[in-house]
Amino acid sequence: MENATASPVFVGIDVPKNRLDLHLRPSGKAIALANDEAGLAQVTAVLAGLSPALIVLEATGGYEVRLAADLATAGMAVAVVNPRQVRDFARATGRLAKTDRIDAALLALFAERIRPEPRPLPDALAQALTELVARRRQVVEMTVMEGNRRRCARNPKVRAAIDATPAVLRAQLASLDGDIEGTVRASPLWRETENLLTSVPGIGDVTARTLIAELPELGQLDRRKLAALVGVAPVNRDSGQFRGHRAIAGGRTSLRNTLFMATLVAVRHNAVLPAHYQALTARGRPKKVALVACIRRLLGILNAIVRTNTPWQTA
Repeated sequence: MENATASPVFVGIDVPKNRLDLHLRPSGKAIALANDEAGLAQVTAVLAGLSPALIVLEATGGYEVRLAADLATAGMAVAVVNPRQVRDFARATGRLAKTDRIDAALLALFAERIRPEPRPLPDALAQALTELVARRRQVVEMTVMEGNRRRCARNPKVRAAIDATPAVLRAQLASLDGDIEGTVRASPLWRETENLLTSVPGIGDVTARTLIAELPELGQLDRRKLAALVGVAPVNRDSGQFRGHRAIAGGRTSLRNTLFMATLVAVRHNAVLPAHYQALTARGRPKKVALVACIRRLLGILNAIVRTNTPWQTA
């Protein structure tokens, strides 16, 4: 009878580099452990005995991945949430102070009040692909930054130092492209998905592999939810009789940037998007607004192709 009427346990875990801070609700118990092999094992053992209803961690640049995977493997409900959501929740509840211990308590309260949906964590192969794609993006960004520095440099020694960098970055990029291709080709499902995506005019290998790595929900959600997830759905700003300017917000920025570049190509070469883009601009829509609308249309097409397992067909 006590087990049947006991309050559900909600856990918040703050995961900085060297420490694990846990907070349990409704008991208010706080636990601090080292962020090492022994500490990770102890966290899993302690929480397994409590059977928590939900455990919430913030996405903190990768420190949370190992712990979240261990807890999920142990059969516990784990949600890894966007830190911005938690900070907005903190401001709404008047909690402005910030320490690791306070953050853990806030995460536990967030778990209890908001109840974010636990989602399956990617397996080891999916995590490896995501890291490779992220690293490729970093190398491309560094290449652009070095090019900008080269144009601004006046000192010959500085120019010579910068000129030595692109060759290293190009070698890294080629190696990463090979690793990404090998990882995708190693999975029959990913290989089939890549073939479906690249059948769409405007979608190349890089875009397809980025979608596979960073949008695993493709083909599983409706187009509106998918647009909101990527961050290309306009957000209303209305109050009473006032109708505010609608703009996109949130979502997965790096993925949105990749789709933006793909759409620039698709509005020239795809059989559907040029007419959609021209119709919007003819009605007076700014070009960037029309491009974002085309991203939504392209995303809907890709979603339908993956869901139905049907490649692009030219009318």
